[in-house]
Amino acid sequence: MTLGTITRKVADLLRQRQRKIVFAESCTGGLVSATLARIPGISAWHCGSLVTYRNATKEAYLGIPSHVLENPGAVSEEVARWMAEGVLQKTPEADLSAAVTGHLGPGAPAALDGVAYLAVGIRAGANGTPELRVRQYVCRSLSRVARQREVATQVLEFLAEELAALT
Repeated sequence: MTLGTITRKVADLLRQRQRKIVFAESCTGGLVSATLARIPGISAWHCGSLVTYRNATKEAYLGIPSHVLENPGAVSEEVARWMAEGVLQKTPEADLSAAVTGHLGPGAPAALDGVAYLAVGIRAGANGTPELRVRQYVCRSLSRVARQREVATQVLEFLAEELAALT
């Protein structure tokens, strides 16, 4: 599915399910949020976004402990979970969160080159702990810009799957 097609699908699902979303992005630099923001009327469902590119920002804005950012590291399932939960906690009006962290190059360690972790948080009641779902994604593209678009598409596809499953 193209980035434009999946973006429209997510916007439709947010409206149909009457759900509000907030984002925490690292390796995509805000591309997921910015792409969704192009949809007319999306402000009824899109609460906002935090771009937490650096570890110190992840720690300050999202409350991710420095020891988690060091081990297992910023590109990990654990950090994706912390990001999705942290941004949802900071946005009381949001029902859902989506987060992404990854190494899209250049200069990524070989084992993490092109690896991203995507997370979706679903608020379980007004003050409840969110249900968090995380998946790993490995890019097929080689260029950084293509990887960012590829990962943004994957975040929105993951979000669409989770929204479709909600009643």
